[in-house]
Amino acid sequence: MSTAEQIELTRQVDDLRAEGAELAELMSKLTEEDWQRRTTFKDWTIYDVIAHLHFSDHMGMTTIESGAAFQALMADMQSSGLPFVEYTRRWLGSVSGADLLERWKTLLDELCDRLQALDPQERLTWAGPGMKPRMFTTARQMETWAHGWEIYDCLRLERMHTDRIKNIAAIGVRTFGWTFVNRGLELPGDPPFVRLTAPSGAIWEWSDPNADSSVTGSAVEFCQVVTQVRNVADTKLEVTGKPAREWMAIAQCFAGAPEDPPAPGSRRPAG
Repeated sequence: MSTAEQIELTRQVDDLRAEGAELAELMSKLTEEDWQRRTTFKDWTIYDVIAHLHFSDHMGMTTIESGAAFQALMADMQSSGLPFVEYTRRWLGSVSGADLLERWKTLLDELCDRLQALDPQERLTWAGPGMKPRMFTTARQMETWAHGWEIYDCLRLERMHTDRIKNIAAIGVRTFGWTFVNRGLELPGDPPFVRLTAPSGAIWEWSDPNADSSVTGSAVEFCQVVTQVRNVADTKLEVTGKPAREWMAIAQCFAGAPEDPPAPGSRRPAG
């Protein structure tokens, strides 16, 4: 393994730890009643959101231990006939919100330790294509950040932003083609030029500046759209050209079956 690859993996793991710690700090302030509040995401409760993140981290630990064990877990989930959220509730059992929070924090910390120790060239088995540790780590950060919005929205709280979301923006850009292939659609054209303003004010750019289509604006809003936290109509992103418009209408940077973005106005920010 190269030193550069190990350094980059370490940076990604540090970003995942920070993402989890930020959300855990918020959760530590909630009452048990707050944990049962329903979000605007599939009618999940706040408890369901953290349970989902915890189980997904458990899946991550399982695949690190053994690809075969992960496949067995997936087979059990499929044979149960239960929706993911129901399977997770059955797996977790009856624990309080405070206990769930401690379990999630502990397991996430262990997952980060295990990811940090992996060979950066190793491939981890997953529900979709296998991933190297760095990509897997970024995917866990992306999911933690995205599901965190359900809680911030539910509690009507403002959220602080950092430049570690560049990892999520990068996933969003590189899944331009996946968004269409996953739906059995032809690509509408070449990847659009993407120019985003980071929380720090830095400018991030991807693809050809001379492309016929483009997406420009807030990096936070771009990440919200590609993770389907917001409908693009509820952002100030400037989207020009057919490929960019078609992409932003259905953008999906996460694995799994095609999902539709939230309806316009259904998940507006607090205030």
